[in-house]
Amino acid sequence: MTKAGILGMGSYIGEELVTNADFEKKIDTNDEWIRTRTGIEERRFAPKDVDSSDMAYLAAKDALEHAEVAAEDIDLILVATVTPDMPFPTVSNLIQHRLGAKKAAAMDISAACAGFIYGLATGQQFIENGAYKNILVVGVEKLSKITDFTDRNTAVLFGDGAGAAVLGPVSEDKGILAFELGSDGAGAMHINQKGPYLEMNGREVFKFAVRQMGDSSLRVLEKAGLTKEDCDFLVPHQANIRIMEAARERLELPVEKMSKTVHKYGNTSSASIPMAMVDEIRNGKIKDGDLLVLVGFGAGLVWGSVAIRWGR
Repeated sequence: MTKAGILGMGSYIGEELVTNADFEKKIDTNDEWIRTRTGIEERRFAPKDVDSSDMAYLAAKDALEHAEVAAEDIDLILVATVTPDMPFPTVSNLIQHRLGAKKAAAMDISAACAGFIYGLATGQQFIENGAYKNILVVGVEKLSKITDFTDRNTAVLFGDGAGAAVLGPVSEDKGILAFELGSDGAGAMHINQKGPYLEMNGREVFKFAVRQMGDSSLRVLEKAGLTKEDCDFLVPHQANIRIMEAARERLELPVEKMSKTVHKYGNTSSASIPMAMVDEIRNGKIKDGDLLVLVGFGAGLVWGSVAIRWGR
């Protein structure tokens, strides 16, 4: 059977730097309160005239170059987002044209902050059953356009950005080893967007995430026939440093074995895991042969994790 793995990755970081001090001028909050409770020090917003498809396009171009795969050779584009440019056509359709991926099918996935994980698991199936060879998976969000900047509980949390991965065949000892996906619709109202802005019950989401991030990380390792001792590096959804630390402690990993970008990008939902991975690849923390656990949770409530042996 063909083994599916990541051939290359890319990202786009929002261009406007927004610090905690900027929020101190607008709402009743302060830098110490934000950092203590979330770990966030700054976040990036995309310019007003840059939408999700623009960010996805730039991250995808970056990923294709890193993977050394031509757009014409992409068979399928999967874009995970809850902030598309418009209800339809999809972001995946829009970037398919701009990239020149003429033979690619395209669809969007809506699984909130776990969207990139859902995209990887979906793409893996197409490659390993022989239907497609090369698949582009993008996580992209422009959360600044659905954030209520008068709400002190949510205004400081979110940022904009995109991360992309090219999936394709890899050697037998590399690639995606297992995935674990889940949903609990009983918590649907804890994070939602019924009007123009997202709403969140932070206390309930925190309790859910602390439990589920650690549980899912352990379950995906078990499905891969591995244990927490086999994990070399953890890439959690970058939502809140306390939630991330709880997952790290469940895997008994040292601090340096967990990716942390929440302090500079904030919560970028489906983009956060691939954006973090690109940073860690570039700074040498993700190395060939490493066993990675990627884990995320989000509105739904949904969660997902992937165990992957890095390399081609």
